Amino acid sequence: MTEAGTSRRGTAAPPGDPAEPGRRRRPSRWKAAFVALLVLGVFGAVTWVLLGSRLLVVRHVEVAGTDLAPSDRVVAAAGIRLGVPMVRLDTGEVRARVEGLREVESAEVERHWPATVRITVRERVPVAVLFRAGRYHQIDRYGVTVADGPARPAGLPTLTVASAGPSDPATLAALTVLTALPERLRTRLTDVTATGPGDVTLHLAGGPTVVWGPAERAQEKLRLFEALRRTAAGRSARTIDVSSPEVVTTQ
Repeated sequence: MTEAGTSRRGTAAPPGDPAEPGRRRRPSRWKAAFVALLVLGVFGAVTWVLLGSRLLVVRHVEVAGTDLAPSDRVVAAAGIRLGVPMVRLDTGEVRARVEGLREVESAEVERHWPATVRITVRERVPVAVLFRAGRYHQIDRYGVTVADGPARPAGLPTLTVASAGPSDPATLAALTVLTALPERLRTRLTDVTATGPGDVTLHLAGGPTVVWGPAERAQEKLRLFEALRRTAAGRSARTIDVSSPEVVTTQ
C-alpha cells in the first residue's frame, strides 16, 4: 500500500521539473505565429486598399484662391489623373506644375481623404502696367508679367524703363519704390520711370513729380516728402527732389 502510493507520487513532475516550461512554450510559439500572420494580413489589406483598390483614388480636384487664372487652367496645369491612388499622388510635382503658371506666385496641394485633392493658389498681384508690342502687360512686384491685353487696365500706374523684366535692375528698383509707398500715395501715382537703379522718378496725379533716386532710405525720403508738402513751398512745387535726403530741393 505504501509502496504503491509512493510509486504514483513519483510519476508526477515536481514543481521544479525542467520539462514543464517546455510544454508551456509550445502554445506561445503558436500564438506568436498567429499574431505574425494577423499582422501580415492587416498590412496586406491596408496596402491593397491604398494601392490596389478603387476605394481611395482621386475622384475630385478642387481649386481655391484663383481670380486671374481660371480654375480649369489650374486643373490642367496640375495634371492630376483621376483614378490614381491618393497615396501615390506626388503633391510636390503637382505644386511645381501649378506654380509654373504665370499668374501663380505659390500653391499648396493637399489630400482630402477619401477622394479629393485641393489646390490652394496664391496669385501674383499686379502693381504696374507696361506697354509693349501694342499690348498692356500687368506686372507684379518682381517684374513678372501676370496678364496682358489690348486695353489699359484701370488703377495701375504705368512703368517706363528701357528693358523691363524680372532681372532688370531699373525695373526692380522702380517696383521696390512703388510697393514701399503708402496706399494714400500709391493711389495717386500715374507713372513710374527709371533710367537706372539709382534714378527712379514718380509722377503723381495733379503733381508734383518726385525725383526719388535709388530705392534705399525709402522711409526717410517719404517723411521728408510729406513734411515738405505741408509747407507753402512744397504745395506749389512742380518737382520735389528727395534723391539725396541730406539736401532736398524743389522747383
